[in-house]
Amino acid sequence: MPFRSQPENAILEKIHRSFRVAPRGRNARASRNSLPLGMGDDAALFSPSPGCQTILTCDWFLQGTHFLRDKHSADAVGWKSLARAVSDIAAMGGTPRCFLLSLALPQDATSAWLDAFLVGLRRAAKRFACPLAGGDTTKRREILINITVIGEVASGRALRRDAANPGDFIYVSGRLGAAQQGLQRLRKRRGAAGRANPRLQKHLYPEPRLALAGWLSTKRLATAAMDLSDGLSTDLPRLCSASGVGAIIDATSLPTVSRATASPSQAMNLALNGGDDYELLFTVPRNKAKKIPANFAGIPMTKIGKITKSRKVLLSGPSGLPKILRPQGWDPFL
Repeated sequence: MPFRSQPENAILEKIHRSFRVAPRGRNARASRNSLPLGMGDDAALFSPSPGCQTILTCDWFLQGTHFLRDKHSADAVGWKSLARAVSDIAAMGGTPRCFLLSLALPQDATSAWLDAFLVGLRRAAKRFACPLAGGDTTKRREILINITVIGEVASGRALRRDAANPGDFIYVSGRLGAAQQGLQRLRKRRGAAGRANPRLQKHLYPEPRLALAGWLSTKRLATAAMDLSDGLSTDLPRLCSASGVGAIIDATSLPTVSRATASPSQAMNLALNGGDDYELLFTVPRNKAKKIPANFAGIPMTKIGKITKSRKVLLSGPSGLPKILRPQGWDPFL
């Protein structure tokens, strides 16, 4: 059903205009080669690269559930809606090739809000060398965004959740809890936050760990991996369940947010249960652990525990025996 004051064709043309400037660089050229027919037809045509497996993923980004229209700028919503989905490609050691956008908008979001949203989405598409291939639009009272990303990984090189082995060390990239801390700060602000606020960057403009995961895949260093989207306490048990193993985490080793911005207990809670970090959680065999650097392209790499034969996921600390790590991260149904 077209919008009365701005027909659907006009909205589609606005989206098309925003993405006519193609991303640049080697990955961008590969993405263009994979997409012989993009926007404008009934569907796009995708050509997988020789010797590669195709990765498919999709992600919802919903007003009121994942973002607040009065707090999150449209630019940030555009960036993050794509970054979240691209992070799934990164988690498997893959490279994004193109994406589809499904967008439901109320009438009052079809002008200035949509313009700013497309600016952020286009910046993310250029950053990740992931062109828009098509999608769909419709009208609704609240903003609903669905992103589907098509990616690739060399055959047999995909990082998966189901291959961790007892004795493997567990690593995470970056600092955990910074995104959740950013959301807490954002909720206390008046009005939407812009791109210039460094304390909110991790929450508003996450960076999928594409280069790191690709390096781990190419060097065959990781046995299993996934991205941290719902919090360590929720995501680590998923990896362990898929692999049929357990884990023990050293609480004192977790890379938390600065103690200058949170108390020790707050920092620990954020690291264990805060969502939206989009850092990489991965396991490495003991005999390859020396090949993992302290940082990768400026991103800290921290060993936080090891995989065990037991099916239990445990948390050890400076006092007392290890205790069961209860999933207390993000759950849209709670």
